[in-house]
Amino acid sequence: QVQLVESGGGLVQAGGSLRLSCAASGRTFSSYAMGWFRQAPGKEREFVAAISWSGSSVYYADSVNGRFTISRDNAKNTVYLQMNSLKPEDTAVYYCAAAGYGGIGYYTARSLREYDYWGQGTQVTVSS
Repeated sequence: QVQLVESGGGLVQAGGSLRLSCAASGRTFSSYAMGWFRQAPGKEREFVAAISWSGSSVYYADSVNGRFTISRDNAKNTVYLQMNSLKPEDTAVYYCAAAGYGGIGYYTARSLREYDYWGQGTQVTVSS
């Protein structure tokens, strides 16, 4: 069982930056691939970024590629999402998620079904 707790959300002006953190419980964090998803009001939850257990493979949605960076610190059981050049359309609740395995591919990273554990979410609001 893995419990995930996100933090770091808030209100920021367009062009600004935020760093989200996701702290995981459990001794097996380093064996899980991790992902970030987001859900805006009235919209479906969508993929943002993912990282393999070692950090050697990372994937991004086209909408955030070049602006967001996912990373992890297995010693701290934490995954991060650095968000730069934020836009109003980035406004959403951001969720971190853990897959039940470590390696993750381009297509599986984007599928909600691949993730077994989810955090409660953190709100990010970008004002124009």
